[in-house]
Amino acid sequence: MSMLMPSFRFPSLMSDLFNIEKFFNEAFQLPTLSNAIPAVNVKEDEAGFYMEVAAPGMEKSDFKVQLTDNVLTISAEKKKEKKEEDKNYTRREFNYTSFKRSFTLPENVDKDNIKAEYNNGILHVSIPKIKKEESTPKGREIEVG
Repeated sequence: MSMLMPSFRFPSLMSDLFNIEKFFNEAFQLPTLSNAIPAVNVKEDEAGFYMEVAAPGMEKSDFKVQLTDNVLTISAEKKKEKKEEDKNYTRREFNYTSFKRSFTLPENVDKDNIKAEYNNGILHVSIPKIKKEESTPKGREIEVG
């Protein structure tokens, strides 16, 4: 009868000491540069399109939502600086996070009524569609003079 014993692995002190990057990152909590692209959910119904952009830790003032021609661009930028001073040292930490996403909108959207709202770590963008009776015809007859 054999008994299975759990296997424990204790990292070698020497291997951790020679992993300088790991040592400094963990010991001094070096600032990180994050340019991760957030997840975006897009839903559609008869009334419009609805986007949810997961961006926790941001504030509403960090976002910029722009519409140029038929391209909707959502971007955000957050800078953080922390400074500690003592008579023997000065410690400054910087953190910078940014992203930019662009989406080509279909022709049937009401560009004048796009709305964006940020709450609980999610940016909600609502893009209403033009009602069929409001849409302009794709062609017209031109009178010959």
